[in-house]
Order: sequence, then C-alpha cells, then structure tokens
Amino acid sequence: MNHNTPLSPRPLRHLSEAQRRVLTTAQLRAHGVTATETNEQCGPGGPWQQFLPGVYLLHPGPPTSEERLHAVLLYAARSPLGGPAPGVPVQPGAEGPGTARRQPDAVITGLAALTLHGFACAPPLTSLEKIDVLVPRLRRLRSVGCARVVRTAAMPAPQPVTGLPVAPVPRALADAVAELADTGAVRRLLTEAVRGGHCEPAAVVRELNQAKLLSRPHVVDAVDSLLAEGRAIAESRLYRMVREYGLPDPMWNVDLRLPGGPFLGGLDAYWPDQAVALELDTRAPRQDDDALWSEYARKREHLERLGITVVHITPKKLRDSLEQQAAVVRTALMAAADREPAAYVVVLPR
Repeated sequence: MNHNTPLSPRPLRHLSEAQRRVLTTAQLRAHGVTATETNEQCGPGGPWQQFLPGVYLLHPGPPTSEERLHAVLLYAARSPLGGPAPGVPVQPGAEGPGTARRQPDAVITGLAALTLHGFACAPPLTSLEKIDVLVPRLRRLRSVGCARVVRTAAMPAPQPVTGLPVAPVPRALADAVAELADTGAVRRLLTEAVRGGHCEPAAVVRELNQAKLLSRPHVVDAVDSLLAEGRAIAESRLYRMVREYGLPDPMWNVDLRLPGGPFLGGLDAYWPDQAVALELDTRAPRQDDDALWSEYARKREHLERLGITVVHITPKKLRDSLEQQAAVVRTALMAAADREPAAYVVVLPR
C-alpha cells in the first residue's frame, strides 16, 4: 500500500480533496486500513504522517491551509467509529443509511475564522501558528500541535464558510481578542467588523462582555472606538433614510426642555410640528446595561406623557430594513393629526 493506493471498502466521492488527504484512525479503519498498516505508512520515509493525535495526513509534504483546518476539526470533533466527523459537514447526498445530521461539536473560531469570513486585516491562514477550535466546555481535550482548544458553555450556531463550520463573527472576534495584547490589532479587527457590515457593535460588545474581556484596558479603548464608529455609520444610514424615502426634514441632534423646567433628554431627530421624536439605540450591553436601560425607559415614558411620540430604531434595523423603518416613521408622522396636541417644549441644539 502507498499513498496513491485507493482506500476501501467505503467510497470517497463525497469528500473534498483535502478531506481525502486527511483522515482519522476511525475513518482509516472503516476503509479497511489496520493500525499496523497505518503505522507502516507513517514510518521513516513513509508516504503518510501523523499530523495530530488520531489524525493522519496521507502525503509526505507539509499540509495546506485547508488540510490544517480539516485536521483540527477532525481532532476536536466527536466522531462515531467509522462515521463522518461532526465537525466536517456531510455533503448532500453523501449520507449513508442511519446517518443523522446534527450540529457540529467543533467549530473554527478566532483569527482563522475571521480570515475565513473575509477580514482583510486578519492574517492569512498560512501564517497562523495556531488554529482556534471551539468545543463544549466539558469536553476532555487538550491543545496540541496547531490546534488550540477554546471551551464554551454554549456552542454557537456555526456559519458554513467554504464547507467548514465557522463561528459567527462576534464570537470569533471575542476568541481572537482574548489572545491579542496589541491595542492597534484589536481596534482594526473591531472596526472592520462594523465597517465591513459583518455585525453590529452591540453584538461584539455582548460577546466581549460574556468573555470577561471588558476589564482589559486595551480592549476598552478599542471598544470605545468601535462604538463611535458604529454610531457614525448608523447616523449616516438615518440621514439616508430621510433623504431617500421622502420624509420631512427633522431637526437633527437636539435637546428638549420644558419651558423654565427640567431637561427632558437628547434626541437624534425631532419633528416639532408632529411632536415625533426619533432615538437611535446604540447602547452596548456592558456591565451597567440595566442602569442605561432604566434611564432610557424613564426618558421615553416622560416624553410620551407629554404627548410626544418616540420612535425607537436600532442600528441593526437601519442596516437590514431601511424601507421598513422609514414606513414606521412616516406612520408616526401621519398619526399626529389624530392625537391631542403635545405639551410645548423648548428645542435646543445639542
């Protein structure tokens, strides 16, 4: 037997080229290759090599980036004897009798995942010494070779990228940031996540908070820049919504006050003739989120008691459904004629 000898008895048509070159002990056994034969192939000068514990590379040269990814997933995934590794998706039509589809229990995360998601500032896969792989917290598995095991209490729903299970961008960012001490590198990754439309700032901050990374000064600095970037993008979309969908021009970025009375709060847009206020919710879920939400709710309730309609819009809604949000605002403006006149308020530039 050599590395060109076809494996049998199970066909390999459903596997990619990389998957055919990277197999586990169980998969080799399912193809009729005994442990003795495997050891012979991996001997000095042999055509195969053991790349990770229980994972073999069926050629003598260095692995490609795709082979490294598949090898890490095979190493980290639970795989029944002779069955497909849950970490590597089964191709349509390749399921054998009794094969059940289930969520992968090994998912690429960290910098490798960001590279697969298309981040320009993430390093190429060939330069990564370690590939982070996310597994359930109670798995007994150690980091070895190029596989760095990251544990989680709740596995995220993976996103398939080039046929591989990859962590969603917010989770991949948190796992990458956990290994980075360079403020500039962290800031570049977070900024690209928002500018590139991969996710909203709130989703990133939520993952960073859950990973207990917001106590690190260099992460806090990068998050402040991220939130500023996210708000600027959301405001730009808001201006576009008013312009493209023919809404009346509001007063932008104003404060409201009762005549001779207390400050009522700041607004992103206000239509005084219709007493309609619009506020962008760019709050990020940090440790003090409850206090921020309570303050926001108090302001909204106070304005509505004065007869002012408050429209609440998130950056995600502006990104995903701009026309629908314009319809919400238009409906609020048109409904003003059927409401009791609002209390008189003083409008000041913010």
